[in-house]
Amino acid sequence: MLSNFITVGEQVLILFILIAVGFVCGKINMFNDNSVKNMTDFVLLIVTPCVIIECFQRDFDPNMLKNLGISALISLCTFVCSIIIANLIIRDKNKASEKVYRFSAIFSNCAFMSLPLQSAILGADGVFYGAAFVAVFNLIVWSYGVISMSGDKNINFIKILLNPGILGVIIGITFFLLSIRLPSPILKPISYLAGLNTPLPMVIIGYHLSKAYPKKSLKNAKMYFVIFIRLILIPFSALGILLLFNIDKSVLIACLIAISAPTAAIATMFSAKYNQDTELSVNIVSISTLLSIITMPLIVALSQMTT
Repeated sequence: MLSNFITVGEQVLILFILIAVGFVCGKINMFNDNSVKNMTDFVLLIVTPCVIIECFQRDFDPNMLKNLGISALISLCTFVCSIIIANLIIRDKNKASEKVYRFSAIFSNCAFMSLPLQSAILGADGVFYGAAFVAVFNLIVWSYGVISMSGDKNINFIKILLNPGILGVIIGITFFLLSIRLPSPILKPISYLAGLNTPLPMVIIGYHLSKAYPKKSLKNAKMYFVIFIRLILIPFSALGILLLFNIDKSVLIACLIAISAPTAAIATMFSAKYNQDTELSVNIVSISTLLSIITMPLIVALSQMTT
């Protein structure tokens, strides 16, 4: 258990150093709102699909496909239940804040927070099953997530299915099913772009944090309630339910790492993109990431001891 605390703590420390870089850049006006908006679009439209494609670059294996399907099913059920919970118990008179609260409770940082931890604890298989969770995350966040954050219920679903995030999922799974391995001159650039998935979102969050007023938010009881849902209620409920089924240990632990992750950085990027309460999203992402130093190791340790 101590080793899990250390592993997660190191990962969170790395993220906060990157956030600090963005914070400093914001304070010295190295970036402005327009440049950060362009950076956000770059992450959402180019970097994220590269992450998915890279994760599925491996030879086809029937057993791995079965476990991949189980991982995808777990993630889908988790998101559905999280959406129901968020919409039932999270209310706010300010609709912009309400959207951010609900989004923050539903979507975990299952990519650049979870994948490194899954790799450290489970190796390559952990990253593979984690990629299934990330794939479903992208399907949900680019459909329901966009609708809930933008408030536009007349969104063109064909356009959503063709967005880069979901296209990355389709391409990645196709490559895995057909055992297509990209040649090095193509895979290397994809890997380099995928490597930006951790630093750029954290720098973006740091920039928005430099323009926010965290002292004011620290007195926001509802924010802590949302963080409780994200870090405690949903992960521990998932752990209790999943233990009732005979699930492969690696799949179980990989999914629980993704489920127990703090609020996704994309909450800040979407709130900025759709003109919602960006300051609130920054504070939720930052504080939930800090508190995850305690909660994530607990979930991982409990899942290892009970399987």
